[in-house]
Amino acid sequence: MRCSFHEMLQSPDARFPVGAEVVTSRGVPPSGENPPPVALARELLKDPRIGWISVTDNPGGHPMLPPDWLAGQLADFSQNIVLHLACKDFNRIGLESQLWRYAAEGFENVLALSGDLPVEGFPKPGKGVFDMDSVTLLNMIRSMNQGLTVPGRGGKPETLSPTAFFPGCVVNPFKRNENELVPQYAKLLRKIHAGAAWVLPQLGYDMRKFAEIKRFLDLQNMEVPLIGNVYVLTKTAAKLFHSGKLAGCVVNDGLLAEIEKYTAGADKGKSYFREFAAKQLAVFRGLGFAAGYLGGISKPDTFLEIMDLAETFAPEDWKTFYKEIQFSQPEEFYFFDTEEMPEPNPVLKKPQRTGNINLFYRFSRSVHTLAFRRNRALYPLFRRFFQLLDGKSLLCRLGLKLVHGIEETSKHLLYGCQDCGDCALPETAYICPMARCSKNMRNGPCGGSNGGHCEAEDKPCLWTIAYDRLKYFGEWKDFTESPVFLQNAALQGTSSWRNLYLDRDHGVPTEERPSRDGHLGSR
Repeated sequence: MRCSFHEMLQSPDARFPVGAEVVTSRGVPPSGENPPPVALARELLKDPRIGWISVTDNPGGHPMLPPDWLAGQLADFSQNIVLHLACKDFNRIGLESQLWRYAAEGFENVLALSGDLPVEGFPKPGKGVFDMDSVTLLNMIRSMNQGLTVPGRGGKPETLSPTAFFPGCVVNPFKRNENELVPQYAKLLRKIHAGAAWVLPQLGYDMRKFAEIKRFLDLQNMEVPLIGNVYVLTKTAAKLFHSGKLAGCVVNDGLLAEIEKYTAGADKGKSYFREFAAKQLAVFRGLGFAAGYLGGISKPDTFLEIMDLAETFAPEDWKTFYKEIQFSQPEEFYFFDTEEMPEPNPVLKKPQRTGNINLFYRFSRSVHTLAFRRNRALYPLFRRFFQLLDGKSLLCRLGLKLVHGIEETSKHLLYGCQDCGDCALPETAYICPMARCSKNMRNGPCGGSNGGHCEAEDKPCLWTIAYDRLKYFGEWKDFTESPVFLQNAALQGTSSWRNLYLDRDHGVPTEERPSRDGHLGSR
């Protein structure tokens, strides 16, 4: 009898389980008992070596049948299906509704994703929602598992029956620069603190980076199962990954040149690609990963052929493959400077002055310390001022409107403020995530940046700038310990100054969320 996905990762045995990725399609599938994605999934699940099926959620920003449609055709394998759930298409209400549906239908394994920017839609590409990100989605899942408390009848709190989700997350270690890589690891810690129970790295072909994730988690004393990600390449896919146009997927010049050499052969590189994938599975097993994961395949025979090939390798062959598969980017930064070094790269402890450490940033920090840090300096005075303005009289309303106008105008000129009413500037080193991030990320970067630039290719990733600034002042580590930041959408168009001083924004200390005084973004 096949173990559940949860059991495979939490209680591993000598067998190295492998999952298979299945992608749905756009449009109504052909009529018949088993449409192609369903037929593929059922055929794969016949082989006991395929531990689970993982179903994508509109990958690459393309509209497709939702993952729960396919899962519904495979209800008898519910414990061996992982559903991807991305934040790009639903707000928090829609995401919660999706999760209730999954729970009601018995699907408990969820991969929580921020998601790719939409690239298609009718009649033109749509706008991503990104009301939540992967961290806040994981936090919501954890709350549902604990028994979500909601307003009940008559306004009395009601605690709902707890769910039993087994959520996972992703991380992208394939970043060339320090200020892109370290924020990825910091956000990984935030995801685990928010409830992620397993980790699937994004795609790259440098085994040293995969090994580094495990070393990083070991350094944090976090025993979280890792799943090794293998995408079976083709020449077309390799060129796409190499172009940087598919977020989170990296193929360097050296690997592309090798692929072009092998695809010039009689079999168009078929044997090379399958052996390459099998070698990756062998390395993941040798490194102590909990499982492997195969994607990029549409035929059951290809999955099984790769697994058959992986089983032919000798126990120590993975060490040779590990050295072979190190296709790094030029001058790539590693969290551990050498593979023998037990401690992080010494560069991480050295403040570095960059163009991002400018007078404007210093000015913003000084003003924040003087006026906006909770219970410090001018904070009590401004708190009392806004308490007086919070009345219902005409004078109070006019006064508040005047102050809000001053705030909105000054912050828009200085930071591009979008008047969200729940300001995140202190947490993001005074770069407005509503104005300067295509996904409004408040809890760390997505995995889509390329060379320090946003996935949308129209601006620098705000988190590379934030990292440089916070590291220089010794505050970056505090970011991993900060509370989860989730904007209160009901505050849109209101004064964030008033909301701060009157304890109405996300910065309010609670028993569950300790005060941030002394930490990144302390108020």
